[in-house]
Amino acid sequence: MAQATTAQKITVTPLSHACGAEISGVDLTKDLTADVIRQIQDAWNEHIVLTFRGQNLSQEDQLRFASHFGPLGKRKQAPDQLKERTEGVLQLDPHVLLVSNKKVDGVPVGAFGDGDMWYHIDSGYTERPYAYTFLYGVELPTWGGDTLFSNMYMAYDAMPADLKQRIHGKRALHVHEYKRNEKVTVGTDLSNTPHWYHPVVITHPKTRRPSLFVDRLMTARIEGVSQQESDDILGQLYEIGEREDFVYAHKWQLGDFVMWDNLATIHARTYFPKEETRLLRRCTVDGDLVSAAA
Repeated sequence: MAQATTAQKITVTPLSHACGAEISGVDLTKDLTADVIRQIQDAWNEHIVLTFRGQNLSQEDQLRFASHFGPLGKRKQAPDQLKERTEGVLQLDPHVLLVSNKKVDGVPVGAFGDGDMWYHIDSGYTERPYAYTFLYGVELPTWGGDTLFSNMYMAYDAMPADLKQRIHGKRALHVHEYKRNEKVTVGTDLSNTPHWYHPVVITHPKTRRPSLFVDRLMTARIEGVSQQESDDILGQLYEIGEREDFVYAHKWQLGDFVMWDNLATIHARTYFPKEETRLLRRCTVDGDLVSAAA
């Protein structure tokens, strides 16, 4: 095994006023000291999204590094009728998802590969959403496929007082239909569709800050109000949550390793040419039950 890095001080360079910072002075293929991990965690709590450039990471390297921040999350299993949308033939480790449009002999190697993807929260449709997500750039198109991250602390802070009052104590239904850019359709029977209710505003478990917890792709409706009122509220929340001044747009380079706080952001993907290959390797860290903000 590689020796521990001698670097004791990381360099943190903010990438936007909304969120995002580049971390330099760290080789993620090395064993890292507890002090370096603490510095990375502190930077993460402050900047929400961290980028490491020029990394040459094996899958083992990626999983080892991610495990410093909690128990590795397992790839969610889709219901039988939706498995073809997510079960890639090269996804051989239960902790790894390949986000890719690449195919081998006409069969997808991963999932969620083509085109743009609306803002969403990873596994927000489950009882315990992932706490963190880690993504490594393996193959990239010549243009497009940027990842957009929106700061949901800022979104909550920017909400007018009357809107905060309307959502106070409310929960929202999150549904995963394994789509990329279509509104979820809520029927009377969700027994075969992954779904869960979460507070509209949560308290982040580490920072203790209130964070807006809805997204355009998977949040279906607000509980306890009419459909019309739910649509009105969610429309306002999406508009605030996706404001350009709250967003950091990450333009991928080969060897980029990006990690984000899944409880303080929503993220989306821009369009890229379908005839070009995009392959990113994802792993996650499990989270706990989320708590409503006071």
